[in-house]
Amino acid sequence: MIQCIKNVKVFRDGQWKPSDILISGSQIEQVADQIDCRYEKLIIIDGEGMTAIPGYIDQHVHITGGGGEDGFLSQVPPLQYSEPVMAGVTTLVGLLGTDGTTRSIENLVARTMAFREYGLTAYCLTGNYSFPSPTLTGDVKRDIVFVDPIIGVKIAISDHRSSNMPKEALIKLASDARVAGMISGKPGIVHIHTGSGEAQLDMLFEIIQETDIPISTFRPTHLAGKYDAAIRFAKLGGYIDFTCDPSDMANRSALLVRALREAPDGTVTISTDSNGSLPIWNEKKEVIGMGAGNIRALHDTICAMVTLQGLPLEEAIRPVTENVAKALHLYPRKGCIREGADADLILLDSNLKIHTVFANGRCMLREGKMQVKPYFENLH
Repeated sequence: MIQCIKNVKVFRDGQWKPSDILISGSQIEQVADQIDCRYEKLIIIDGEGMTAIPGYIDQHVHITGGGGEDGFLSQVPPLQYSEPVMAGVTTLVGLLGTDGTTRSIENLVARTMAFREYGLTAYCLTGNYSFPSPTLTGDVKRDIVFVDPIIGVKIAISDHRSSNMPKEALIKLASDARVAGMISGKPGIVHIHTGSGEAQLDMLFEIIQETDIPISTFRPTHLAGKYDAAIRFAKLGGYIDFTCDPSDMANRSALLVRALREAPDGTVTISTDSNGSLPIWNEKKEVIGMGAGNIRALHDTICAMVTLQGLPLEEAIRPVTENVAKALHLYPRKGCIREGADADLILLDSNLKIHTVFANGRCMLREGKMQVKPYFENLH
């Protein structure tokens, strides 16, 4: 299929320019001021008045649903297949959280493959909060090497729900993940849930100082409450991931803009924790409330950074496009609009509302309406 988006604004050569985008199959064939394509079956999409940006990448998504920490009734439902599309997310990474018992790596891999069948780009992580890590093959290294969508491992530190793994165990886990990534050509990352414990990132700083493991192997997330440690980590060469907070968009967007200014260029990423359970704890670590992450918070956060904090759109999107694509070894196939990149595109209207979404060249959303309907979802 050959498609051409006409008269849409694209950020290139340092400015927003009226452009045409030619899509051939799943890839962007050309981006130029004007494209004259005479193919008789060419599909033309009118982009007048709209802005094209790369599809978002959300690297922290509970696609099988969060386990819940207040009994079986508190389990969060799985992510529906249409939800990332409506949120502008064209690439995602699925993972487990506290619950690796009623939620399994088998189920996670299967649902990741289902998202791929639906048309999105999807990966996942083996492991969860626990150590030893739950796996598919019985070994973290083998999971990463032999299971196609698995690109790394998940673990938790500084959290009362974790296994309180010793430093030596995290060193071994990171070493295995890194080598597995080298063997298989994958990122081989250790994606680290960081809780509210007083130790914060101390264990990571010790490991970086005492071993030869590259800091880029470790990917700490949920860093808003550990801001100073996060900036220190980034200045040492690491990536730092902040979670969206739709309940306090003004303060969270302000913190993210501050991080973009204070951390080294390209080191800040943003994710949603979508469909993960978000319990509210009292001082005794007792659950007194329950919420859940929402994948739509990613776009809402970008909008808040632009409209509330005055950050230019081309800068606001980098933590969910270019930066995270580079962190996951997907750039320049993902995270940019350029010749040879995957045709993952969002068209925004003049109010920054998501109008159209392309995933791998397929129009998934048009004029705010789903074009590809998955099984068992009642979409209007």
